[in-house]
Amino acid sequence: MDGLHDALAHAKGDRSLKTTVLPPPAPKLSPKAIRAVRDQLKVSQAVFGRLLNVPVITVAKWEAGDRKPSGAALRLLEIAKRSPEVLLSR
Repeated sequence: MDGLHDALAHAKGDRSLKTTVLPPPAPKLSPKAIRAVRDQLKVSQAVFGRLLNVPVITVAKWEAGDRKPSGAALRLLEIAKRSPEVLLSR
């Protein structure tokens, strides 16, 4: 309800709301692309799973094409692809 009241106040000009341009959804990755991200980090499937906080079997199934990452996993893979050092930093 608060959000609705805020939107109405904004529409009437009584309140200014901060607007944010959201990025597009994370792109889908092929099994080969997921493997390339892991290879870029030079880690095993087990270590990659730990870095992404997913079971090693999930990483193996992604790379084999048996399962497809979605949602937050795709976004995290995208970040790992662009800035692998982020996953390795403490």
